[in-house]
Amino acid sequence: MENLRFKEACNRVIHQNVERAGIGTLSEKTVHAVLKNYYAPDITHHEKKFAGFVADAYTGSEIFEIQTRNFNTLRRKLDAFLPLCDVNIVYPVAHTKYLRYVDPPTGEVTAPRKSPKRGSPHAIFKELYRIKSYLTNKHLHIHIALLDVEEYRFLDGFSQNKHKGASKIDSLPLNLYEEITINSIDDYARLIPDNLPEQFTSKDFKKAARVNQPLANVSLNILNFVGAVTRVGKRGNLFVYEKNKCAVSA
Repeated sequence: MENLRFKEACNRVIHQNVERAGIGTLSEKTVHAVLKNYYAPDITHHEKKFAGFVADAYTGSEIFEIQTRNFNTLRRKLDAFLPLCDVNIVYPVAHTKYLRYVDPPTGEVTAPRKSPKRGSPHAIFKELYRIKSYLTNKHLHIHIALLDVEEYRFLDGFSQNKHKGASKIDSLPLNLYEEITINSIDDYARLIPDNLPEQFTSKDFKKAARVNQPLANVSLNILNFVGAVTRVGKRGNLFVYEKNKCAVSA
């Protein structure tokens, strides 16, 4: 049902926008527009004034904000919205990405090429750190939308084939691979890898989650703050953690 609704949102946004404007000239980034239509299908709920701000969508009972980065810019909105209603922050992650290049002079588009990189839901932790103080508010809900996308770039890079350093134009969603909703400590706990030892450090988390060290550090900072893990000691300069017994295993 969710994938059917997602496909319908894609059809509403992508087909009409490409027909009207063409790739590279869209006024609103396509992933943002599709997700807004997915979570709030009634377009009369879009771009609604509420508590002195404009929400991406306000249904009358809850707000949806689609945010790809810079969660810190949401703080003033959260201060205004959270005392009055539930707020849903939607964070898109490119799970599988297919790259296509557009030749600026001719408009010719290359065939899609699959990127070897896979998007991880753990990427959201660096953004959650920017709104850390709001995460325990019961009216705040987080949605991670793992998407398969086609990313379009101009063929204007500095390498011989003009791929490296190419300017990104837009991303077109192809499929909703998975949706992860975070409403509780248990939901945060499901983002803890299964293959960790009973006691672990950020280096163990880095290896198990297949993320870099800075992201492992900030992930455990947030998981500790919300109560999904507990610091139980130190090993050299590293904190040692355990999964909180009140949280379920992933």
